[in-house]
Parts: sequence; C-alpha cells; structure tokens
Amino acid sequence: MAATPHPWRTELGATLRLAGPLAVANLLQALVYAIDVVFVARLGAEALAAASLSVSLFGLMAWSSSAMVSVVSALIAAEQGRGRHALREVRRSVRMALWLAVALALAGMLVCGHGEAILLAAGEPSRIAVRAGGFLLVLRWAMIPMVAASVLRSFVAALGRPVFATAITALSIIVNGLGNYAFVFGHWGMPALGLTGSALSSNCTALATLIAYALAISCDRRLHRYRLLGHWWRAEWARLGALIRLGAPIGFTVVAEAGLFGSAAFLMGLLSEAQLAAHTVALQIAAFTFQLPMGIGQAATIRVGHCYGAGDRAGITRAGWTALAVGVGFSLASAALMLGAPRLIVSAYVDITAPANAAMVSFAVRFLAVAAAFQLVDGAQAIAAGALRGLQDTRVPMAIALLGYWVPGFGTAVLLGFATRLQGLGVWIGLAVGLAVVATLLLRRWHRREILGLAL
Repeated sequence: MAATPHPWRTELGATLRLAGPLAVANLLQALVYAIDVVFVARLGAEALAAASLSVSLFGLMAWSSSAMVSVVSALIAAEQGRGRHALREVRRSVRMALWLAVALALAGMLVCGHGEAILLAAGEPSRIAVRAGGFLLVLRWAMIPMVAASVLRSFVAALGRPVFATAITALSIIVNGLGNYAFVFGHWGMPALGLTGSALSSNCTALATLIAYALAISCDRRLHRYRLLGHWWRAEWARLGALIRLGAPIGFTVVAEAGLFGSAAFLMGLLSEAQLAAHTVALQIAAFTFQLPMGIGQAATIRVGHCYGAGDRAGITRAGWTALAVGVGFSLASAALMLGAPRLIVSAYVDITAPANAAMVSFAVRFLAVAAAFQLVDGAQAIAAGALRGLQDTRVPMAIALLGYWVPGFGTAVLLGFATRLQGLGVWIGLAVGLAVVATLLLRRWHRREILGLAL
C-alpha cells in the first residue's frame, strides 16, 4: 500500500504546478513590451520618447484595470472550494468580471483620448506630446481586449489550466514581433506607418490574445462546460459589487506602487542624466526578476482562495506559507546573481566597455546592490498580498501599500537623495525601505489572520 504524501509536500507540488506557468507567462509578457521598444527605438529618440510617455499613461490605466478584475480568481477559487453549484457561480463571477473589464477599459480609453492635453499639462515638450497623443488615439483600442483577456487568464488559471496563459503569451510575442515588422517599416506589402504602426501592432496583439483565450476555453472540455457567455446580458449586481469592493483596492495599490517608481525616475532626472539612465536599466532588471514572485503571488491567491472556500484552515496555512517559502527561495537566487555578477547583467542592456557609458554603468552596479536587497522584500510583499487576496482581504493591504510606499518609502528617497551625498543610491534605499515596510506589515497581517478573523 502506497504511503500517503505529506500534506506540505502535496501543497508544494500544487503551488509549483500553478505558479510555474504563471511566472513564465509574466516573463514572456515582459518580452512582449520589449519588442515594441526594439522596433520604436529605430525610429529615433523623439519617437521613442513619445512612445515611452504614451505607454506609461496607457499602461497605468490598463494594468490597474487588469489588476482590479483579476480578483475574480479569488472568487472562482473560493466557489470551487465550496463546491456547491460551483459551475453556475463561477460563470456569474466571470460574466460580471467581463462587464467590469469593459467598463474600466472604456474609462481608460476616454483618458487616453485626452493624452496630448494630459502630457502638455504635465510640462512635456509640445512636439513629443503631439506625437504621443496621436499614438494613444490608436493604442487605446487595445484596452478592451487587453483587460478582458486578463479576466480569461484568471479564469483558466483558477480552473487549473495555467499553461494556457504561458502558451498564449508566447503566441502574443510572435504576433507582436510580426506586427511591428510589417506595420512600422512597411514589409509584406503593408504601408510604413512608423510610430502609428507600433500602436496598430499592439492592437492586433491584444485582440489575438483575447481570441486565443476564447478558443482555448471553447476547445477544453472542462472549461467549455462553464459556458461563460451564457446569458451574458443578465446582471448580477451583488456579484459585480463584490468584484468592485474587492478589486478596487488592488487597482489603487498598483497605482500607488507605479506612482512610487515613476516618482523615483523624476527624482533621478533632477540629479543627473547618468543616474537616470542607470536607474532605468537597473529598474528594468529588477522588474524582470520580479515576474517570478508575482506569478507565485497569483498562485497563492488561487490556492489560499480554494482552501478559504472549503473552510480548510490548515490548508490556508499550508498554501500561504508554502508560496512564501518558494518565493523567497527564488528571490534569494536572483539577489545572489545581482550581487555576484552585476556588470554581466548590465551588459545585456548597454555596452559596458564604452567610455561614454562608464558613469552610467558605475551607478547601475551600485543600484543593483540595493535591488538585490529589495528582491526579498518585494517578493515577500507580492506573495503576502496574493495570499491575503485569497482570503478576500484587500482594503487594509491597500492602506498598508499607500502608507508604506509614500511615507517611509518616498520620504526616505527624497531625504537621502537630496540631503545626503548618496544621491541616486539614497533614492534606491528609499525604494527598498518602502517595500520593506509594506512587506513587514503584510506578513504580520497574514501571520495574525486567525486573530483578525480573516480565515473564517
């Protein structure tokens, strides 16, 4: 008779099977955005600046909206855990999440439609603002399929098909690369549209991604039986209210974190061009490695949410702490790489032997030393937040994020960056302090979940 697997070992296997494909999908998504930069950079500095500003505004709207609707994974997991009428309840949750996705995307499109005026009000040069505004008028049409695809991604992951997210994101890399090649420079009989062509390619990629999710769901027997578009016009106001109540704090948290790092770039620009360039490179590296703990955090939401719906307190404990242990392990590995071979990593982005890059490379290496430290706290806060979302706890984590990022975090960055000789290094220490405060408070809340009544 075979021995019964240890519950913690079983949980570890379940977490890795779920987190692995999600983390790889996140890494691939970063490559999708990198492709746009590669093609647009060939159009010149002005085009790249316009595209960067456009994507910053568009991305803030799209990512916060996607984060808000992704809370549907916690509801799906809880409904699966409860088991009663799960098919019908899951369908209702996804239907309302799609309603919410369209509403949020339309609001984002409205904002992007005034992109030129927003950038001019922010003090950007008129030539760049005009080009960015035109770019946004085309790019904004990607908003609806992009946010709706986030709902379907959450659905397939919560239903045990995370590999679909990996495969579809890999497909989107191909579509975006071919689209940029065709529309930006006018290959295969297409007109050379330049910057507008890159926006058009992003639209095609977003639409192709949404269609791919729809086809994958319709072709999978387990997923197809949910008939997500059945009675799509029927409102479930209580369910929609729950999505907004739980999802809005997540959206605001994304805005708070993005605002912190965006403000750090502004502070760097006040110090020197070399430090701003180094900050951009180091932050790209840190953001790339962050995709792994972010995927584990997404898995934690689903695993904890399933146990929460089932009323399995021991399972909640195993799911949360297992995800945290796995995440810290990966974060330690990436931190060791940043400390052990920083110049090698930076060389993937710039020519470290060029004399003109010497100052920038020197700053980037110093920033990566701090980034190595906040790999641990950034990963811990992402996974702790994911576990708490599984318990449908989002409001207090939002308050923790707002407090931690903007009081000790931004405050320390300004103090050390401008009142000491640390300058850019001080700004990065401030980022690390903010992340550490948030991670500490979220971990404390997770640890006290029983006392706070969150696991009931």
